[in-house]
Amino acid sequence: MAWTRDRQPKEQIQHMVDRILSSGQLSLNEHLQLTTAILSDYNVTDGERRQINRIFDEIQTGHLKFVD
Repeated sequence: MAWTRDRQPKEQIQHMVDRILSSGQLSLNEHLQLTTAILSDYNVTDGERRQINRIFDEIQTGHLKFVD
């Protein structure tokens, strides 16, 4: 899933977040995509930002693990 400077559809972020939370795993590429979205995409909505921050919170608490 390549990210561009264009705004990613809300469903794409939601789908990624749902998949990560249900599996308890995320790839380094997914982490990079979410980090890039939250740091550089001025079009990220508050709801999308909350979903991405939820992933980061889960990483910090050890509820998610990185996979290759």
